[in-house]
Amino acid sequence: MAIFLTGSTGYIGAHIAAILLDRHTDRLNLLVRAKTEQEANERLWHALQLHLDFPQFREALEMRINVFRGDLTDPRFGLGDAEYTRLVGTSESVIHCAASLNRKSEKSCLNVNLRGTLEVAQLARRAQDVHGLRRFSQVSTVAVAGTRSHEVVTEDSSIDWNRSDYDPYARTKKFCEHMVRELLPEVPRTVFRPSIVLGDSRRAETTQFDMVRAFVFLAGLPLLPFRSSDRIDIVPVDYVAESVVALHQKPDPMHEIYHLSSGTGAETFGQLTRVIAQASGKMEPLYWPELERPFSSVVDWLAGYRGEFGRSASLLKVFMPYLVWDTVFDNSRVVGEMGRAPESFSRYCYPLLRFSRDCRFSYPYREWPAAVVSVREDAAAAGVGHSGGFQP
Repeated sequence: MAIFLTGSTGYIGAHIAAILLDRHTDRLNLLVRAKTEQEANERLWHALQLHLDFPQFREALEMRINVFRGDLTDPRFGLGDAEYTRLVGTSESVIHCAASLNRKSEKSCLNVNLRGTLEVAQLARRAQDVHGLRRFSQVSTVAVAGTRSHEVVTEDSSIDWNRSDYDPYARTKKFCEHMVRELLPEVPRTVFRPSIVLGDSRRAETTQFDMVRAFVFLAGLPLLPFRSSDRIDIVPVDYVAESVVALHQKPDPMHEIYHLSSGTGAETFGQLTRVIAQASGKMEPLYWPELERPFSSVVDWLAGYRGEFGRSASLLKVFMPYLVWDTVFDNSRVVGEMGRAPESFSRYCYPLLRFSRDCRFSYPYREWPAAVVSVREDAAAAGVGHSGGFQP
C-alpha cells in the first residue's frame, strides 16, 4: 500500500515527497504527466534534486516510488483500466497537492483545480469502497478567505460564499474544498491552507521564483506604495511540507482545517525592508501609501513590456492584492500540533533574494546522467524490462 501524492513535480509537492522519503517508510504512488517512462523519471529528478543526490533518487525510484504516467484533468487520469485499478487498489491515503496557480487564467484554474480535484476525489471514493481510505489531505490556500482588509482570520471564519474573491485561483480552490467535503463525507479529511509560501528557511536555494522575483523588484525601489506597519503573512516551504506530512501521518489530528501561516507573528513591510537594507548595505526605502493607485497603474503599464522588467512587473501585478490587504491568518492550530512556529521571513529572506539574483531566477538543474540513460537503452535493446518502482 502507498500514499497517492499529486503535484510531486511542483514546489510544495516535491518538498512533501522528499520528507516522506526521508522520514517515513511509506511507498509513494506519484502521478506524473509525461509521454514516456524516461521523461517521467527525468521530471521527478528535476523536482527532487534540491533534496536528493542522484544515487539517493535512483534508490528511491526503484524501491519506494511507483510512477503513474497520466494527466490530472483526464478521466481516470488517462490511465488504462489495469493501471487505474492498480492505483485505486494500492492507495491507502491521498495527499492532493497539484494545482494551477495561474491567477490570470480562469481556464487553467477551472481545468486543473476543479476538474483535477474531481478526478482525485473520485479515485478516493473508489479506494474507500474497495479497501477503505485512511485519510484525504488537501492542500488549499488562505486565499479562499476572499477579499479582506486589516484582519486576523481563523480557519472556521475563512469561507464566506457572499464575499468576493481576488482571482480565479482563490475562487476555484474555495470550491475544491467544498467539493471534497461533499464527495468524501465518510473519509477522514485534512485541509491545509498555506499563506504566501516563499523560500526555505534551511537553505538559500529554491526552484520557485515567481513571488521571489516580485520581491526582488520591490526591494530595488527607493519608494514603496505601502504602509510600513502593514503585515504580510509569509511562511517557508519547509514548514508547510513538514506540517502536511506530520498531520497526514498522525492517526487523529485535532482539527480538519489548518492555516499554514505566520499568523499574528507575521512581520511588517518595515521590518523586512530594514533587514534587507542592513544586509545589502543600502538605504531603507520610503513608504508612501497614497501612491498605491498610481503605482498599480504604472505596474499595469510596465507589465505589457517584454523582458526581465516587464516580467517582474507582470508578476507584481498578479500578487499586488495579496501585498496590500494587511491580513494574517491565525496559525495557533498548527503551532499547537507541531510544537513550534515557522521561521520568520526576515531570518532567511536576504540569502534567498541573493541566490535568486545570482542565478538569474533559474535553478541550475543537473541533467539525468548520460551513462545511466545508455545503460537503460542497452537493457531495452536486449529485451530486459525495467518498471521503475514497486509492484503490488
